[in-house]
Amino acid sequence: MSALVVALVLAAAPPSLEERAKAVFKPLSKTFDSKQNPITPEKVALGKQLFFDTRFSKDQKISCNSCHDVSRGGADVNAFSIGHKGQKGGRNAPTVFNAGVHFAQFWDGRAAALEEQAKGPVLNPVEMAMGGAEAVGTVLRSIPGYAALFQKAFPGDKEPITFENFARAIGAYERTLSTPSRFDAWLEGDAKALTDQEKAGLSLFLDTGCTTCHQGEGVGGSMFQKFGLVLPVPLLKDAGRYDVTKQEADRFFFKVPSLRNVEKTAPYFHDASAATLTEAIKVMGKHQLGKELGDAEVQSIIAFLKSLTGQASKEAITPPAPLPAGPKTPKPEKAPKP
Repeated sequence: MSALVVALVLAAAPPSLEERAKAVFKPLSKTFDSKQNPITPEKVALGKQLFFDTRFSKDQKISCNSCHDVSRGGADVNAFSIGHKGQKGGRNAPTVFNAGVHFAQFWDGRAAALEEQAKGPVLNPVEMAMGGAEAVGTVLRSIPGYAALFQKAFPGDKEPITFENFARAIGAYERTLSTPSRFDAWLEGDAKALTDQEKAGLSLFLDTGCTTCHQGEGVGGSMFQKFGLVLPVPLLKDAGRYDVTKQEADRFFFKVPSLRNVEKTAPYFHDASAATLTEAIKVMGKHQLGKELGDAEVQSIIAFLKSLTGQASKEAITPPAPLPAGPKTPKPEKAPKP
């Protein structure tokens, strides 16, 4: 057989599973750096301290970690997070793990980057309810240990303690919360990293059309998509991105979530309407792809999705010792008497 014939035969051969996957996905980065906010060890140390500190909520009971628990998949086990005075948010808290790979933040994409997102919950009256950037600054300056941490993290700033730097530090810490998985090892050439069952699930994931939305480094997190693309979702009230843009074309559009660590982040969807991964996959098949997936197909896809489970470094998720309060630390707001 001539070299030309061999080349033609090889060219006509269908692509392998590895080739198909690499055309759609890419291995997860170890960190998610930003030109606007470069990661430094000092920023990360400060951001981690702030992330776990409950004193940046009005009643001093809620931290970033309260709703994005890094010991529980970076998300909230509750359908809707409980905020100031027991109020509940209107959307399910997404995982903070690998959030740095997303093209926008929040379900409706109203924040362009993690640093902008970090400002939202602190000031939101339903969540941490601090009231304003000035209140955050007052608390920061009242805790003696923060002055040195801010100086180290932002040495070029005349006044390091600012709300902007507060958010930049938290963003830098969150950019280190990468969770590489066995799937990444497989993409990088370790043929034994996935089982035959997981490879079969990946093949079905590709064939079913799931990668229309769940693609790239995050296996999602790279676009907005309509919830109910093929078949409308009954009783859907949240208008999604429409609330941000006021463009009718954006009604019921949400950021496509990353599927990394998805087995650890139930319940699912912006409204927490799917309690299990099985239920979520069937809803996606029906309403996004117009397909009724059988139980065997769903379990096969789940097998693949479990290969996306990874773990952030132990150092990153171990809570730091809280900084001692100063003599002028603002007192927490007391809950009203019943």
